[in-house]
Amino acid sequence: MNKKIILITGSAGLIGSSCVQYYCEKNFLVVGIDNDMRSIFFGADGSTNLSKKNLQKKYENYTHLNIDIRNTKEIFKIFEKYVPSAIIHCAAQPSHDLAAKIPFEDFTVNANGTLNLLEATRKICKYSPFIFLSTNKVYGDKPNFLELEEKDLRWEFKDQYYFNGINENFGVDQTKHSLFGCSKLSADLIVQEYGKYFNMNTVCLRGGCLTGSNHSGVEFHGFLSYLIKCFVYDVEYKVFGYKGKQVRDNIDSSDVASFTNSFINSPSSGEVYNIGGGRKNSISILEAINYLQENYKKKMRWTYVNENRIGDHICYYSDLSKIKKDYPDWKLNRNLDIIIESIYESWKKKIVQV
Repeated sequence: MNKKIILITGSAGLIGSSCVQYYCEKNFLVVGIDNDMRSIFFGADGSTNLSKKNLQKKYENYTHLNIDIRNTKEIFKIFEKYVPSAIIHCAAQPSHDLAAKIPFEDFTVNANGTLNLLEATRKICKYSPFIFLSTNKVYGDKPNFLELEEKDLRWEFKDQYYFNGINENFGVDQTKHSLFGCSKLSADLIVQEYGKYFNMNTVCLRGGCLTGSNHSGVEFHGFLSYLIKCFVYDVEYKVFGYKGKQVRDNIDSSDVASFTNSFINSPSSGEVYNIGGGRKNSISILEAINYLQENYKKKMRWTYVNENRIGDHICYYSDLSKIKKDYPDWKLNRNLDIIIESIYESWKKKIVQV
């Protein structure tokens, strides 16, 4: 095979499918691993099966493998057969709420599965860039202990040091993470360690709210996508605590995909970056509800629950200073208006298809 092969786990999910599209259109050979565990975690509404079928139909240079990343023997077989020139690891159990109900599945998928992929990379294609989609939940609920300022519709960091958001020097221990945060932090640390200890080209991308039109938003995962889904379908949305003023930064999956290419072209060892929409693409739940109602001339059904989710962030947006400094040619191409419009239109089309 003369063409370079990109191996993508979680290839039918939000970030994975965007990466498949990105590299297939660049004429790479793309091998995807995805066994639709989202349907087990979240039910039929969370399934990625349609996404998988669409990718297989659209791209002849895409090969899909229905493999569990916890299966060490199968993972090594895949690496030995394809010898990927880069690995983009997106597969995960992604919900911090659900993790408490399925702690073994959560940890083995997120931590053990990552170890399988790292070891296969080390043994078979050591210098192939390894990109891990981590999470801002590695910081636990420590951002909640920063001094906050309450605005009419959102919370803001009061300390000007955090004006641009949370940076990579923020602590990760002595805080409540959720079990999901712990399993992802375990994976995050071992990805760093393989980079530094074995001199491999690894990077952890600690994502804010990764979203986009292909996001199968559900109540336990996918803030903006699920909120817009409820709005379009006229389903009651539950706001959990913090007066509905909790803030998230949103980045479109296509912008994450483009960064993976930046790293592959200029890799480093054991690096960590916060990646998200940053302050400019941040929005609170109340702001999002108001935005939808004003722009689409329709009332949203929602109720307020006093109790917040355990370990949930009150205010979080990513400081992008480091990633922009190291990769100045990379930028966010999709602002919040475009992101919301694309998600809204995607849910409308899905209604038409029903």
